[in-house]
Amino acid sequence: MDKSSKIYISGHSGLVGTALVKELQNQGYENIITKPHKELDLLDPKATKKFFDKERPEYVFHLAAKVGGIVGNKTYPADFLYENQMINTNVLKSAHDTKVKKLLNFGSVCIYPVAAEVPIKEQSLLTGPLEYTNEAYAIAKISSLILAKKYKEQYGDNFISVMPANLYGPNDNFHKQNAHVIPMLLRRFTETKAAKEREVVVWGTGKPTRDFLFSEDLAEGLVYLMLNYDELEHINIGPGYETTIKELAELMKEVTGFEGELIFDTSKPDGTPRRYLDTTKINELGWKAKTPLKEGLQKMYDWFMQNRNNITEK
Repeated sequence: MDKSSKIYISGHSGLVGTALVKELQNQGYENIITKPHKELDLLDPKATKKFFDKERPEYVFHLAAKVGGIVGNKTYPADFLYENQMINTNVLKSAHDTKVKKLLNFGSVCIYPVAAEVPIKEQSLLTGPLEYTNEAYAIAKISSLILAKKYKEQYGDNFISVMPANLYGPNDNFHKQNAHVIPMLLRRFTETKAAKEREVVVWGTGKPTRDFLFSEDLAEGLVYLMLNYDELEHINIGPGYETTIKELAELMKEVTGFEGELIFDTSKPDGTPRRYLDTTKINELGWKAKTPLKEGLQKMYDWFMQNRNNITEK
């Protein structure tokens, strides 16, 4: 992939896509193709094929997905499974048919079994049951990973799959119910502080652990993998350490300047008790995340405060 290569990014307007477009531009890539949903519905196989036939991208970063947190996944499981399977199938098939030089298929940490040994290695895939609240989304992501792998095995397509840690950063989804934990908490802290209320409620016990990767670090890592990774098996990308939800909430309290109390609502679900990715493989390849969690949260909070009047719920 050189600076003039034709690069298509699906899902370019989301958390990961906006960071990736910025990273590619900063690195001097000048032929980036993007299409908003209103101009290209990736759920439509004919529209997707027509787009690929016309544009003929050389490289594809496939990021587009229907995403959400615990509430979204529990409330709309059929939609999450159907829409993500359709999007992934349409994009990968069109990329194969038009003979793209390389495609990076973007996955999710929830593909791994709920009881996978921590830190989670790539080899843990399909070794046990999935966490139930994420099951539909996870199955769609596993399906895309296997499809990419089989295209490579059967046809020699250079399709790779990347499994990220929990992501956060500017342009995240700040929906009051469907957002992931960091944007949901950030919004909750900000609104509670503005209302001069004294308590922020955090779902669950605060004991579960996650690994949180800043979107700008991820974008840099995705470009690095596009340039340096061609293996059949998928690869993890993350910070390489875990943080409890309680520690996250306390950091968020500090970053936002909230001076009230944290209340942990134990009637709400915790999700998977402990989860973070083993990043040995990508670290040995030559890449490591560089943004500490507190620094990333501060950047995200600053962005949110500057843009909150223009943020629409997704």
